Amino acid sequence: MARQVLVVHGWSDTSKSFYPLARFLTANGYAPSVLWLGDYISLDDDVRVEDVARRMGEVIDDMVGKGELDKSFDMIVHSTGGLAARARLTTHYRARAEACPVKRLIMLAPANYGSKLAAMGKSLLGRIVKGYDNWFQTGQSMLNDLELSSPYQWELAQRDVLISPGADTTRYYGADRVWPFVIVGSHPYTTLLRQAVNEDGSDGTVRVCAANLNAKGVTIDFRLPQSDDLFFQPWESRLECEVPFAVLPTRTHGSITDPEREDKSNQEGIAETNIEKDALGTLILQALHCKNFKGYAEIQKAWHLVSQDTAARPTKPEESSYFHQYLQVNAYVIDDHGKPVTDYVLEFSSDKKSEDANVYFLTKVLKDVKKNSLNEALRNLYFDRTDLMNNYYAMLKKNIAEVLKMSISAAPPGKNIKYFKRNEDGATQWVPIHLEDNTAGKRWLQRNTTHFLQIIIPRQPSENVFRLANAKGLI
Repeated sequence: MARQVLVVHGWSDTSKSFYPLARFLTANGYAPSVLWLGDYISLDDDVRVEDVARRMGEVIDDMVGKGELDKSFDMIVHSTGGLAARARLTTHYRARAEACPVKRLIMLAPANYGSKLAAMGKSLLGRIVKGYDNWFQTGQSMLNDLELSSPYQWELAQRDVLISPGADTTRYYGADRVWPFVIVGSHPYTTLLRQAVNEDGSDGTVRVCAANLNAKGVTIDFRLPQSDDLFFQPWESRLECEVPFAVLPTRTHGSITDPEREDKSNQEGIAETNIEKDALGTLILQALHCKNFKGYAEIQKAWHLVSQDTAARPTKPEESSYFHQYLQVNAYVIDDHGKPVTDYVLEFSSDKKSEDANVYFLTKVLKDVKKNSLNEALRNLYFDRTDLMNNYYAMLKKNIAEVLKMSISAAPPGKNIKYFKRNEDGATQWVPIHLEDNTAGKRWLQRNTTHFLQIIIPRQPSENVFRLANAKGLI
């Protein structure tokens, strides 16, 4: 008999969106009696992701206790549902993930590392589109969690994916723990109203790189000389194996839940081959039928090829940027007291002083920069990695392998305090962050990936902040 499957929707959605998926699973050997469709509040302003996670866990525990839900089952989650599942795993099963009843966690377009639309959801437009029937509430607290580079995403990523310096080494995903899988589309919305929120490198709602659970982290400590091993300190991963991750070229955020495009609203008029149409259902069933961790690792390798095929898909010129590979950097700047630094600038350039290349980087490679509304020390930077590798480096690559450098300058908080140097208002510091030639293994920026970048800068009080005067001659 097929294992039980619990399905959980995303923000502003309901379980009705999963009726087509339930019918697909039923047609492939999963009786309706083993399928459970969850619903939760996401549009009331007082509900956070952690609240949903806690209540979801209470319901699951109660059903398992009554024998209505098996002691081991699988989950399929969409969008914000992925955050709720991760939150439950890392709170209720902290340091004992092997006791979690969920084995296969299949994430469809999860907002693992946020969505650009979260900020729009809190705006007037979001309230008009989503809030007219909910007393103009749009789920403020949940959207705060979903906003790009939110404090919540930083905290959650360091719970289950990344090990920052000094943190514990608890693991949640692995052979005897939970097996996550991630599937996301890379096609924008095609309907008129939804087209307003499209962004290249996304499914219309979630960026491909933000869906990918595999992430990287580093601390750059400008209190230390660059020759010090701790100056550029990569974070370790909690993942026992890289998470299987597949990017599909003809799926949007809405249609990623409908394997056979049964719902007319998910047909979207997107041209696709039969293989492309069947790909979503094939991948979902591959994940549900995975028997062991060796098979899990094999799926990871196979899905990587799926993503590469999507990036290489022949397209019309006006559609080529849909399938570029992007990456994002979540930056957080603090001083050496651990306090947020909110007024700073990050810039990028090469060793070579090529003005044309640097203009190209700012206009074509760096696509977007967002400050987090809750803490302006947190920024999200969005890059077109395809243009970085294929075009930017090509403009520079004449004599030597190129290095992309990042600089930071921070405005002083007042007349008595400076950053970096005591006598300079805006001292700028540079650091190599990406090598075009990866032979040294120092290409930190990866395709389809979210990078957490913590920067520590020295805070320098002026000489007037404290002085000593000898009492001789003063008394």
